Order: sequence, then C-alpha cells, then structure tokens
Amino acid sequence: MKSRSAAASILARPARFVAAALLAIQSTLLPLSSAQAQQRVPIVRDAEIEALVRDYAAPILKAAGLSRSGIEIVLVNQPSFNAFVAGRRIFINTGALMTAETPNEIIGVLAHEAGHIAGGHQQRLRDQMARAQTMSVVATILGIGAAVAGAASGTQGLAQSGAGLAMGGGEAARRSLLAYQRTEEITADRSAITYLERTGQSARGMLATFERLADGLSLSGARVDPYQISHPVPRERIANLETLARQSRYFDRTDPPALQQRHDLIRAKIAAYTQGQAATSRLFRNDRGSLAARYGDAISTFLAGNPRGALPKIDALIQAQPRNPYFHEMRGEILIKANRPAEAAQSFARALSLDPNRSGIIQIGYGQALLATGQPDQIRKAVSELQTGLSKAREFAAGYRYLAQAHGQLGDIAQAELATAEGHYYSGSIRDAKIFAARAQQKLPQGSPGWLKAQDIINQKQPGR
Repeated sequence: MKSRSAAASILARPARFVAAALLAIQSTLLPLSSAQAQQRVPIVRDAEIEALVRDYAAPILKAAGLSRSGIEIVLVNQPSFNAFVAGRRIFINTGALMTAETPNEIIGVLAHEAGHIAGGHQQRLRDQMARAQTMSVVATILGIGAAVAGAASGTQGLAQSGAGLAMGGGEAARRSLLAYQRTEEITADRSAITYLERTGQSARGMLATFERLADGLSLSGARVDPYQISHPVPRERIANLETLARQSRYFDRTDPPALQQRHDLIRAKIAAYTQGQAATSRLFRNDRGSLAARYGDAISTFLAGNPRGALPKIDALIQAQPRNPYFHEMRGEILIKANRPAEAAQSFARALSLDPNRSGIIQIGYGQALLATGQPDQIRKAVSELQTGLSKAREFAAGYRYLAQAHGQLGDIAQAELATAEGHYYSGSIRDAKIFAARAQQKLPQGSPGWLKAQDIINQKQPGR
C-alpha cells in the first residue's frame, strides 16, 4: 500500500499541473454572465470611449462577416496592453487604448480578435483542451500501471519510468496545447491583415504594436522559451506579417485627422481618470496646447476636487467644439459636483441631443442630475430617463442606485427595492440581489412585470455553485 500511495502522489502532480493550466486558459474563453463578468473583470463604462471603439470595430466586423453577430466591445480597467475574446465579447484594456498612439494600432488589435471569433477558435480551443486532458489522463494511467508493475516486481527502474511517463505525458499535453494556440494566433494575425485590406486600412499599426511588445520584452531581459508560451514571440510575428503588410497598397495610409483627434481625446480622458494630471501632462508634453491636452487638464482639475476651476476649462473646449456631446457630458458631471444640478441637467440634455448614438450612459447622467434637483416633477422625469437609459445600458450598475433613490423619494418602496436588487445583480453581488428581490416581491402584485423580474433574480444561481 505504501508504494502505491507514493506512486499515486508522484503521478498526480502532472495531472494537476496540466489541469491548472487548462483552467487558466478556459477562464478567459468561456462566456461569462453579466454579473460574473463584472465580479471578475473591472469593467469601465464611458459613452465617449465606447462610441469610438465601436466606430473602430464596425468596418472590421463587417469585413469579417460578423456585423450581425451581436459582437460587444467591453472596456477593462487594466493598465497593460491587452485584449481578449470571451464568447461574443471583445475585451480591450484601457491601457491598450492609452498606450496606442494612433487609431490604426487599436484597429489592428480589434481585427486580430475578430479573426479569433470568425475562425471559431474558441470552440476549437475547447476541443483541443479536451484532447489535452485526455492525453494527460491516459499518460497518468499508463504511468501508474508501469509504476505499480515495477513495485510489484521489485524493479525500481520500471517504477521510476512509470512516474516519468506520466509526467512526460502531462508535459507533452501542455506543449501540444500551447503549440495549437500559437498556430491560432498566427491565423488570427493573417485574418486581421485580410480585414484591414478589405476596409482600406493599413497594417502598420499591427506592426507597431508587435514592435512595442518586442521592445518591452528585450528591455525586461527575459529569456523566453518560444515553446513554453501561448503566443508567437513578437519578433517572429513581425517577420511573419511584415512582407504581407507592406505589399498592401494601403500600407502608407494614415488615420483621418478627425479620428486621430478623437483618439487623442480618449487617451487624455483615460490618463486623467486612471493615472492623474502628471500622466496627462507626460502624454501630451510635446503639444500642451492641443485640444486633447486641454481636455485632460479639465478632467484632472475636476477629479482633483476643483469643479469651479474645471468649469471654465470645459467651457473653453465647448467653445472650440460646440457640437461635441462628450464635452457637454463632462460639463454636466462638473456641475453636479459643484451642486448645480439644474444646470447639470441642461448640459446632459444637450449632450444627449448631440449624441448620434443616444447613449444610455449619458441618459443615466441626465436622470441623475434631474434627481439631484429634489423637485418632485423632476424626480418623476428622472425615473423615466433612468429607466430608458438602463434599457440601453442594462449592465450599468450605478444607474440602478439612482433609480432606487428616485423611486424611494417618490414613496414607491417596492420599485426602489427592485432597482436596488438589479444594481446588486449587475455588480456581481448575487446574495444581496436575492435579498432585495425577495423584499420587493413581497410588495409587488404577483405575476406583474416587476414581480417576475424579482423572481428571475431570486432564481439566479450564484457563481461557482
């Protein structure tokens, strides 16, 4: 018994190791529910950034045959340059948006991720994982058999070779999976080149991205075994793509100035919100008088707790671009902070009227400002605006908090508790969501829309259960 237990403990290691590696990969690929996604991933919601990234993605998704596939772009609050796919969602880090100097760099990233979706790589990778798991299990069984046979016959070498066979099988499974992933990455790169060509855009941004990654790797001094990673090394990717990229008649095409300016504006916003005034100054140190640099300065002044100082700065920007909806939206944010809710509501209303997308996020800001006035007629209007905004930005958890407050101030406690439940649900706090849903359901007519919505939350399974 002692020899069998020892053999089993040795042989369990590679199986656990491979299983852990597979689980880590699966966790980035399996579709998440909205509540799970917000619980695990720090999601950012911003009307301006979302609109720009959607504009980047639209022609690429059309070229990939995905324009009617319900693909969503999700912003992740992470400083690293990264993007990944889960289900029908493309997740892209704010760090990637801030670091990329041109729209074309981000468009290249989106084209690569679209290649993964269009190529069905997620499902095939799941199949490959299943094969790798099978390989590991078979190797473990064979290894245990050899080890037990060696122990029974008193042949120590055979027992050791059994352990080696199992460990080698686990390593072979892992390397096979990594090799498969590298192949899929190369395929997605080539698909991205095709989509960029179809949309008349340059692949120069993709090469710039890989150059940046290669420089970062060389500066770190890391020695990378190319067979132990899931992506090709950056220099290899550049070598694979550069000839194709330079053959395109669009290679020297640059981004339109208006699009570049929008890109710079969102870089300034991200820098101000995530790293502060110093980061914004560094980002535009060679052009401190640009619209983007001034935008970052206005936002930084606001975030530093100085709405009075931020207001003339945003007003100057509005004078320069009076039809920019996001300048008016920021003005509304500043006025709320300055305790001038009626004026804030006017700014949000103006932003909403100028926004071609009629963003639910801006509409929620409008509802928040109306609520802050404290006037009953404005609060009733706030309920309507918040409900409409949330119907378009369903997962914007903060909006439910404002809706709950509005219902509460109007004396509708059942709806206030239901809105609180939804806010907890979309924040990933399923347990609290169930508590408030149950409380709301007790006050709502059985079978009513609100009662049924509460029942859906009550029936929701908690993640991991």
